[in-house]
Amino acid sequence: EPPDTPKDFSCQTQDMKRITCTWTEGETYFYGENSPRYTLSKTSSQETSLCEASCSKLCSCSWDIGQQRIWNVTVTVENPLGKKTATDFFDVKYRMCPTAPSQVWDDSTDTEITLHWKYEKIGIELFWQTEVVHPDGEVELHNSSDVDSRHKGVTVRGLQPYTEYTARVRCGVAKHFWRWSEWSQPLTIRTKERTPSGKLDIWREITPVLGGRNVTLFWKKTRSFRANGKIISYEVTWEKLEKGSKPESISFSSVYNSTRIFIDNRSYRINIMAKNNVNFSLPSVLIISGAPDNSRKNLFCAFLGTEDLKEGRVNGTDDGILISWEPRSIYDSYIIDWCNFPRLQPCDLQWKRFGPNTSSAVISSAAFVPGVRYKFRIYGSVANKASLLEKKIGYLRELPPQHDPIVRKVDLTYNSVTLSWDSYLTNESEPGFVRGYHVYVSPVEGNCNLKGSKKYIHSDDSELCKYTIENAEEKRYTVKHLMPNTKYRIVVKAFTGGGETQIGTFRYIDTPSNSDMLYFVSLLVIVPVLVAAICHWKMKWVKECCCPVIPSPNKSEVLSFKECKIDSEKVQKINDCIPDILAMDSNAEAEKL
Repeated sequence: EPPDTPKDFSCQTQDMKRITCTWTEGETYFYGENSPRYTLSKTSSQETSLCEASCSKLCSCSWDIGQQRIWNVTVTVENPLGKKTATDFFDVKYRMCPTAPSQVWDDSTDTEITLHWKYEKIGIELFWQTEVVHPDGEVELHNSSDVDSRHKGVTVRGLQPYTEYTARVRCGVAKHFWRWSEWSQPLTIRTKERTPSGKLDIWREITPVLGGRNVTLFWKKTRSFRANGKIISYEVTWEKLEKGSKPESISFSSVYNSTRIFIDNRSYRINIMAKNNVNFSLPSVLIISGAPDNSRKNLFCAFLGTEDLKEGRVNGTDDGILISWEPRSIYDSYIIDWCNFPRLQPCDLQWKRFGPNTSSAVISSAAFVPGVRYKFRIYGSVANKASLLEKKIGYLRELPPQHDPIVRKVDLTYNSVTLSWDSYLTNESEPGFVRGYHVYVSPVEGNCNLKGSKKYIHSDDSELCKYTIENAEEKRYTVKHLMPNTKYRIVVKAFTGGGETQIGTFRYIDTPSNSDMLYFVSLLVIVPVLVAAICHWKMKWVKECCCPVIPSPNKSEVLSFKECKIDSEKVQKINDCIPDILAMDSNAEAEKL
């Protein structure tokens, strides 16, 4: 196919001496010997070539302007199957794109940068643009114009001390602007140092010792503190609040952020300052109150506040650990301190300050991990003097207990079992607060449906009865309504806010038979058998007592007479005896007799 038409064909000059035309090469369809040929010529006279084109990513062609100012040029691309052209008509004075400034240098103070550069005078008024890039990526542009001197320059003000900036310069024609020149090579500039501004954030940890106290001092830079240079050292000064006392001081390299000093039991004022190559920062002040000498206990209570304060529990959130406290109007700020690594020494003590109207905060740290107990102390501060107000303990997220309670005693009856276990150790190494216990029980054969329990499906798909004890101090529980003479499996699990571990091994018990029922059965069986045996042994006596022999009329001596017989029975005549009472039962019977 014929070649594509050249794209983006445009011409310009940088010095009013030579014109350079550029364009983008389209699809040529031929390669090697048949590669397309580019020709750039005047539109009115295409037989005469103005220059020879060269193409890489962008095609270009240049020639001397001479005296001509208005040009109409055509670029022609041709291959064996055809050719295409593109035309540009222009006035040279409207196509001026200067070269980039060269020899750029700077002159700076602590808040200003002055950029200088050299530029060959070309007789045209130029417009200058300076770009300053701040450390945070913010770009600041400054425009200026200067046609009276070969040495150009611009001053940028309002910068930060001892801060790196990147600057560069470009220019364009002021009267008939066509395009900006290329940027000069970027220049990295650092402003000069100045006295540090703001104060260090300082804190302390006090440990009573024999004859006084060890005070560990900590310091860090805050957002409001600016070093304004390279910090070379920190100066720590302490003195008694008594008049006429002589201050002591010590200096530390900039690599340190803590130190320990010893003071006696009097009140002290402690100052900490940062120093750069210019001067010291303003001092940060701590007041350490005096302590009584009478006992170590008083020292401990006065400065650590551990005698009367109980540790409240706090909860973790998705963002950190939520701490709340009761505000007091007398304090102008609050401080919370904690250890990032409470199981290590040193524990990496951290602290954070809050305003007087704050009563809660979420403490977050990249060092916080689930299953570790963290301790927080809340201080109120007024006039640089801090007092311990509250203590809190909590977890970022609780985990299940590491161990199960150890069951020491099992008391069995035919229908119940009483379990007794040791007090669960709730020390700092526990991965959560023990909230209570779960007791699981089920017969070895069959499912469990004991009264007062909840159903629980074990990992082996068996059904267990579950009892909940919501008291971590409880050490005894009785499971009732068991069946006599039955084998059960049973286990006690402690649970925290993070749940409990999976059931591993069970304890097996056998309930005894019901002794009351056995006694009742023995009464029903043994006593009758015993009575029957006695009766059999004394049969005659029992028979005479209970079932006496009824005399037979035929064997009675009274009826031993022979005078009267009716059939086989003897009949006694009435006149043979004297009755006590005579009664007539029936006239018919009487007549018969």
